[in-house]
Amino acid sequence: MNLFSSLGLAAPELFTITTMALMMAGTFAGLLAGAIPGFTIAMAVVLVLPFTFAMSPVQGLATMIAVYVGGLSGGLMSGILTGIPGTPSSVATTFDGYPLAKSGKPGLALGIGVWSSFFGGVIASVVLMLVAPQLAMIGLEFQPVDFFALVIFALTVTASLAGDQMLKGLIGALFGLLIATVGSDVVFGLPRFTFGVESASKGFAFLPVLVGLFAFSRLLGDVRDPENAVKRLGGDEAHAVHIDYVLSAKMVISRWVNVVRSSLLGVFIGVLPAAGSTISNILAYDQAKKASKEPETFGKGAIDGIIAPESANNATAGGALIVMMALGLPGDIMTAIMLGALLVHDVIPSPSFISDEPKIAYSIFLAFFVANFMMLFLQSITLRGFVLITKVKMYMLTAVILFYCALGIFALNNIAYDMWTLFVFGVLGFVMRALGFPVVPIVLGVVLGNIAEVRLSQVFARGDGLEAFLTRPWALFFLLLSVFSILFPFYQKHLGKPGWTTYFVPMLLIVMAGPVFMMPGVIRPVIAGLMLAAGIVQLITRLRNGQSGPEKI
Repeated sequence: MNLFSSLGLAAPELFTITTMALMMAGTFAGLLAGAIPGFTIAMAVVLVLPFTFAMSPVQGLATMIAVYVGGLSGGLMSGILTGIPGTPSSVATTFDGYPLAKSGKPGLALGIGVWSSFFGGVIASVVLMLVAPQLAMIGLEFQPVDFFALVIFALTVTASLAGDQMLKGLIGALFGLLIATVGSDVVFGLPRFTFGVESASKGFAFLPVLVGLFAFSRLLGDVRDPENAVKRLGGDEAHAVHIDYVLSAKMVISRWVNVVRSSLLGVFIGVLPAAGSTISNILAYDQAKKASKEPETFGKGAIDGIIAPESANNATAGGALIVMMALGLPGDIMTAIMLGALLVHDVIPSPSFISDEPKIAYSIFLAFFVANFMMLFLQSITLRGFVLITKVKMYMLTAVILFYCALGIFALNNIAYDMWTLFVFGVLGFVMRALGFPVVPIVLGVVLGNIAEVRLSQVFARGDGLEAFLTRPWALFFLLLSVFSILFPFYQKHLGKPGWTTYFVPMLLIVMAGPVFMMPGVIRPVIAGLMLAAGIVQLITRLRNGQSGPEKI
């Protein structure tokens, strides 16, 4: 059965008045959940799950997918307007979205974010429908050692984002890993670094740490100056805020290379089980900065700094759905919930799921595609109301945001310990910001710490040993990328000057060709051969010329 006949089979099942209404409601609920700091997409999907039991499999999954897509995009609203990511998948959006909003252009920042999310989702939908089985096989190749190497790469990426403060970035990442070790050991269950505090035996919940480091610390910094405290969020032009969707769309389309690159990166990260949009939006931001001709503008309101993370995080959902349907593995917590919903309806995803259940599988494809259009439509409406926040003075907004952050954090587990976690990490984040330490590496260290520990424990439990990092192609691939990622800020700083930077790009191609050649199949060894040939040609040319060129990766 070809693609078009399968879509024709699924369309009548999906395009009913009831299903479309449920998807609209789900998209709005996701936008609302994503826009509220402390209220996660996963919480929204969990709340929707019981209502789907009485629905058909297609209706239930379409509704949850709509919540998922809406939540991924909803996080940009609070991230851009308040500097506080509504969801972890919008962390990198705040880096340039918030500065652009504070410079008096909140409408432009929001418009760019919305269109980037839309295009990222649409590109992922196309990839999902065309190459789902092929991409799923990549995720099947990954073993614990490969996941641990991926974590190392992600941490070096965040450290490299610190630029001239790379040492502080690395210290921040290691400090985040240290925070993740507080609590029970993942192997033996023994308490570590609890200092006799019983509540600390479970460790620090991620959301109180995230909200504390981002929300509390940033808000304290915003109101520490009495003059800034009485200013409006959008500056003096807050009263004239409007969203020009046509101009925003043109700006995003004109940067189509960044959109496509970030979206494909998001799909790839989504294919890797447990990687998720928290990683993809950081990596996409990093790649956009490295590829930019003006990297110094990043962190100050760069357009590409908004496009990259928003394109990537929405595209990650497409990759996660690929793994869920083709392998029965949850790409993230949201697809894990959807997997449970499928099992309730006696539908078991497997490598043969798409061919065995084409009606359900292609209904999921279509639902993801349609949900992105619903998100674009509904967010265009809700933004007009949400942008009114820009008229509120900072000290008033600070009090309201902190109240709702605290309320959302307490609602997670209904324990006061989470409130203290929020407070402690808020003060800690404020101090570290004042000392010049970037907060992002700390947050990512906390996020990835548990994953890294679990995967490393599995490596030794399997008896793989440290040699597996050199014999497994994906592990070697990410470790080599980590080395080049650390060197890249120095390369970019000295670009155009005679010296070692002349040979950086050729050596990158030559070195990375090794692990790609080790990968199974026929296509990847061919790609490795092309990389090796291109690297050697560039190396010989530059050795002859004896001078560096203005190339960028």
